[in-house]
Amino acid sequence: MDTEHSPTDNSWALEPLLDVGELAAYLGVPVSTVYDWRTRGLGPRAYRFRKHLEFALSDVRI
Repeated sequence: MDTEHSPTDNSWALEPLLDVGELAAYLGVPVSTVYDWRTRGLGPRAYRFRKHLEFALSDVRI
């Protein structure tokens, strides 16, 4: 058994992602503000999965 990564070790887990609505709620801004930031090149980095935008929690917390 690999002693470096146990089943309870979270080092292999994927980072939590927020969708546009979750990001807006987390930051306390309207969803339209998040889209406005995107068009102006502001706000946290987004990752596109097909038609959906997702934001890494670590990028939001910076």
